Amino acid sequence: MTRTTIVRPTDASLRSAVRLALLFFAIKLLIHIAATLWQRHIGMGYFRDEFYYLMCGRHLAWGYVDHGPIVALQARIAETVFGHSLLGIRILSAAAGAMRVFLTGLLCWSLGGKRSAQALAMAAVLSVPLFLGIDGFLSMNSFESMFWMPCLLALIMIFRDEADGIDRRWMWWSLLGVSAGVGLLNKPSMLFFLISVGIALLLTPQRRVLFTRHAAFGIGLLILIALPNVLWQVHNHWPTLEFLRNGREQGKNIRLSPLAFVLNQIVVIGPWGAFVWLPGLVHLLRRQDRRWLGLTFLILLVVMIALGAKDYYFAPIYPILFAAGGVAWQTRFAQRKSVQRDSPLAFAVGIVTMIVGAAIVYPSAAPVLQPQTYWRYAKALHLPDTETENSARAPLPQFFADRYGWQENVDEVTRIVNALSPADRAKVGIFCGNYGQAASLEWLGHGLPTVISEHNTYWLWGTRGLDGEVMIIDRKSSVANIQKYYEEVQVVGRVDNPLSMPYERHDIYLARHRKMPLPPDWAESKIYY
Repeated sequence: MTRTTIVRPTDASLRSAVRLALLFFAIKLLIHIAATLWQRHIGMGYFRDEFYYLMCGRHLAWGYVDHGPIVALQARIAETVFGHSLLGIRILSAAAGAMRVFLTGLLCWSLGGKRSAQALAMAAVLSVPLFLGIDGFLSMNSFESMFWMPCLLALIMIFRDEADGIDRRWMWWSLLGVSAGVGLLNKPSMLFFLISVGIALLLTPQRRVLFTRHAAFGIGLLILIALPNVLWQVHNHWPTLEFLRNGREQGKNIRLSPLAFVLNQIVVIGPWGAFVWLPGLVHLLRRQDRRWLGLTFLILLVVMIALGAKDYYFAPIYPILFAAGGVAWQTRFAQRKSVQRDSPLAFAVGIVTMIVGAAIVYPSAAPVLQPQTYWRYAKALHLPDTETENSARAPLPQFFADRYGWQENVDEVTRIVNALSPADRAKVGIFCGNYGQAASLEWLGHGLPTVISEHNTYWLWGTRGLDGEVMIIDRKSSVANIQKYYEEVQVVGRVDNPLSMPYERHDIYLARHRKMPLPPDWAESKIYY
């Protein structure tokens, strides 16, 4: 049997690599802690989806219409430990982002990278604008690389051990099975990553790793872990597939051409990062023993483009390219006379370039500027449009606009509730048009009536005992439309924050005397979108 030889690190032990990776882990975590504290200082609040995940955390289940159960569990843990602390709510996502940096360092080490190569790779990942954005709030996206990369690390270590005559396949396949299984519970895109890895291995001599009892164990483990979510999907008639189909058929997301998708990668990952990840891709494709890693990247790229995925769905794969990029720089710039040590100048220049690039675009990735300052900043830098959804535009990018208007909405609804007669207050409910409106009322409100919505998982939670006889309608609608369901409708308030998304600016209605009971009508009101 032909053995694959992988170059081992010659000047850095695993312990040294871990220490360096922990340093970068701490830097990344501190960046997001400081950013959240600063956002609170300038009056920047919760992101729209955070409210929703927090409410899902109060309704723990093995599945949800539009996301996996891990983010709901993350939200539940954060609320239980930290209460309503914005920093506490976001700390687990920030830590997951820091783990992405940590794993990049270990991947670089596993590929033979010395300390300078590891530092460059981790600095490059730390400087990615997209990661600086998505790791700064409660999200499932910050966790993706934390599940994808251990799978690649496990396979790399299997081949390393094989070259050294060591057999720890049970351990590495267990790591892969657990990471992949939990990753599938985090986000369905994990499946496309695993398919891409499998095809890449089958196309190379490394396919032999798949045809062992150890591989069967790892694959069985990941299926076992993910199975409860599959059973939940079956029980609820595959709501996630319906959600994805509706989004595709109704043109929810901007569908990018193959060229636009690739060019967007340069923007969201950062142009400076290409000086590391592109050499990393070339390095992987040129090395027969590592070609499967490069092919994984290319196959996944084709899959994402074919599916019409958002550009950031592809981002979790980049740490392996940055890790390989550090090794590629090491191969290019290491001096022959210094076999046992790095040549530091080129790496220092590279690291400084990553830091400067990230600092320049950071305000476009994270909401750390007041709106007026941001507009001047965006105009000066001629920032490109990176929106991913076909929706009405706000004065700010949607990622920022979705942080405005929530408290105003809660205050207006609270005023309306307090103005009701005691008889109406005893039976009134609140009907919201989307999960952002509904969840923000539940999270920010105090003593408000029961909130329901027909949007995504809120629809599965049902009418919550409301008969709909007296309802506050908190959604973009019209008197004429609501009169289809109610005898009496009046406008009682309005929310109109100019910085929020246009569909969050609307009148609020008080409706009485529903023409037909709410529960029987609920089955027809579902909105999976």
